[in-house]
Amino acid sequence: MTAYYQHGGITIYHGDCREILPKLGRFDLLLTDPPYGIFKRQDSGMMFGKETIYTEDKSASEWDMRPDDALLVMLRDFCPKYAIWGGNYFASALGDCKGPLVWNKQTGNNSYADGEIAWSNVAGTLRIFNHQWCGAFKDSERGLRAVHPTQKPVALMRWVMSLTPSSQSVLDPFMGSGTTLRAAKDAGLVAVGIEREEKYCEIAAKRMAQEVMEFA
Repeated sequence: MTAYYQHGGITIYHGDCREILPKLGRFDLLLTDPPYGIFKRQDSGMMFGKETIYTEDKSASEWDMRPDDALLVMLRDFCPKYAIWGGNYFASALGDCKGPLVWNKQTGNNSYADGEIAWSNVAGTLRIFNHQWCGAFKDSERGLRAVHPTQKPVALMRWVMSLTPSSQSVLDPFMGSGTTLRAAKDAGLVAVGIEREEKYCEIAAKRMAQEVMEFA
């Protein structure tokens, strides 16, 4: 199994996580944002998701396939600590959650979702991260164009990692543009990301190659 990118404790694999995961060892923390299956193709050829941002990724409806329940349960059992964003979409498979994480996007009075939920056990009780993320109005990464339609701030992933300080290795089997891995690199952690779309592997590798990134 050949890595798409590997440097400084960060490894990227291009492929289907169902095929790659059995070849990997265990990790301390599963931190991921699986596809929700919410994008659909419009007459214009552009993609729109339910309360999500506009995207020019014309292949979104092809890769945005909700993982099956068996895979979600397997992922939950793969690591002792986990935070799976989009917990409200996967509750029927994952079950009860005593310590969900809530990201308050502070989007204001509009049609966008006020926040997102992670199905998690890193804190043991509900925790809220207040971090504005709405178009040009951002608490971090101001002026940086999003490179993925469901991209999250690096600061959000750093926050999740801070809730489980004993975790030294991180797994993201739905890596996207590599936000989880970038946060892990900045925290000095070992991390592995898996992504089926090669264009996002390339984007993530470029983000990892930058030794210093300005997000504020």
